[in-house]
Amino acid sequence: MNPCQPWSVERARTIVADNRHLRGALLPILHALQEEFGYIDEQAIPLLAGELNLSRADVHGVVSFYHEFRREKPGRHVIKVCRAEACQAMGANALVDHIKAKLQVDFHHTTADGAFTLEQVFCLGNCALSPAVMVDEHLYGRVSPARFDAIAAETAHPTTRPAGQKERAQ
Repeated sequence: MNPCQPWSVERARTIVADNRHLRGALLPILHALQEEFGYIDEQAIPLLAGELNLSRADVHGVVSFYHEFRREKPGRHVIKVCRAEACQAMGANALVDHIKAKLQVDFHHTTADGAFTLEQVFCLGNCALSPAVMVDEHLYGRVSPARFDAIAAETAHPTTRPAGQKERAQ
């Protein structure tokens, strides 16, 4: 995962200035803020309202409506578990139960050690290889509870792989 920068009003203002010319600028700005900081800080709400001539309620409504926007800083790694129909048909619900028990965390929360944030998504585009999980930017298919445990262990304590060798969605 790309390391996120600490929240900075000055940097946020720069991001707003760089994107305010876009049509429907609020969403691109929110995405840019989350990309930079890893979440949408509470201070961003009044900042965006003032800069874009919107009410705080309008900005808050957009941030809270879209599940992709986080309101708290994420863990060092973000785990996204697909909950769409194809993945459910192939055992995603049991996998979710296993992951929650293994990490001792619920959706939209971060483990006590700050290592993982768990999120649910409703399609990772890997339906043929259900159930699917994404850890940071790495997509995994046919994830069983045992395979998840291996992926989480490798993510938390990576070993060096030969150059050019990547995990593939299988």
